[in-house]
Amino acid sequence: MTRELVDSGSVLRSVDPVYGAEVARYPVATRDEVVAAVDGARRGRIEWAGLPATERRRELLRWKRLLHTRRAEILALLTRENGKVGADAEIELTLTLHHLDWAARNAGRVLRSRRVSSGLLMVNQASRIERQPCGVIGVIGPWNYPMYTPMGSISYALAAGNAVVFKPSEYTPAIGQWLADTFVTATGRAGVFTVVHGPGATGAQLCRAGVDKLAFTGSAPTGRKVMAACAESLTPVLMELGGKDAAIVAEDADLQRAARAVLWGATMNSGQSCAGVERVYVVAAVAERFLEALAEAARAVQAGRDWGPVTMPGQLATITRHIESALADGGTALVGGPESVRAPYVDAVVLVDVPQDSAAIREETFGPVVTVNRVPDLDTAIAAANAVDYGLGAVVFSKRHGASIAQRLEVGMVSVNDVISYGAVPALPFGGHGGSGFGRIHGEAGLFEFTTPKSTTHRRFHLPVEISAHNRRRRDEWALTAISRLVGMR
Repeated sequence: MTRELVDSGSVLRSVDPVYGAEVARYPVATRDEVVAAVDGARRGRIEWAGLPATERRRELLRWKRLLHTRRAEILALLTRENGKVGADAEIELTLTLHHLDWAARNAGRVLRSRRVSSGLLMVNQASRIERQPCGVIGVIGPWNYPMYTPMGSISYALAAGNAVVFKPSEYTPAIGQWLADTFVTATGRAGVFTVVHGPGATGAQLCRAGVDKLAFTGSAPTGRKVMAACAESLTPVLMELGGKDAAIVAEDADLQRAARAVLWGATMNSGQSCAGVERVYVVAAVAERFLEALAEAARAVQAGRDWGPVTMPGQLATITRHIESALADGGTALVGGPESVRAPYVDAVVLVDVPQDSAAIREETFGPVVTVNRVPDLDTAIAAANAVDYGLGAVVFSKRHGASIAQRLEVGMVSVNDVISYGAVPALPFGGHGGSGFGRIHGEAGLFEFTTPKSTTHRRFHLPVEISAHNRRRRDEWALTAISRLVGMR
């Protein structure tokens, strides 16, 4: 089974990751067509940005309701093109609708113009901050969550008054096209949200096509290429580059709950989640009981029933390499092993006592594989969790110490006594730092990400002393000195 460009690269062919049946074909956008899409979006955004926030809210909610009404179509497409099982597809659609609803309903409140204090020195000025749309946002989306993840940029950018040009993954072009088509159907507006199709080269063209900001989700190596392309025109970027998220299991954790949650976090969506659980550090005093519960849970699930195939065939080699290197480095397989990789599926694999310098610990696996290491105490667990290049999310299981542990973890997001729950809360920003990128989607921060602040002052009255002039009198100088001293003494 392969996914490929055909007709000398002029047509993008999407296929079912399980059976290899063709799902859709789309022309690969030429450089001129990408530029034309951005130019069209720049024209389309004029009316869209000029709408009152209440009107954009109505139109986005109309789009949300259409997505809900046509849910059977997109659920089937998520299964055919992306390979998701029914539950994973339902979760992705629900999260997408939830975030679109929040962005639509809250953009007006979050982004409204607000007055700020002018301070003692500028007491005669009325000062305001307003947020203006960036303009045209380029979005390059991933294949693992082809709706939820790019819509974290698309819906917030649209709610803030921008137009969007979206390049979906070459593995899931039909899902991206469906999103854009339903937007036009719901709103009747062409040019506000458009799609260009193609491989990585098309994404590079989008970076150079004059967008005002570029939001990218993908691997760190590809992210560096995107940043380099955008740097040529000083185009600002938002980078969500994956993770190697750790779970910490404390001595006072609910071990049965922790085991079930860790397994789900490691295997949901076939382990193809940037914020999925890939590493576990469990305090030695409860390690055996936790491992027994985890092994029991892992043996009760099966790829093809509880999760779908590995979407990108090349990822199977990485998963196999990580399993084999973990065992060669001295780790042991508690559940599964290299034989668990049976293309296009991978069954659950639990590896124990894998050295910290192993590839299975340091590199993103992106498969249903989790390592579990025993540690003597929580300090050791926290240090080990922080000792990777990624800084996206983390999980903590503890009845009494969850908050204090979470505070010490060097990541952008933490779930305590649950897994990845922050991703389902629209008001919370989503993103990390280090090798996981920078910038935020979701929440108020996600709306701010697609706007720029404009500061305005308006002189309300004249002061008895003149500060902003060259022909100041001596009493003006004295007054300025007095104000300076007052400011310094406060």
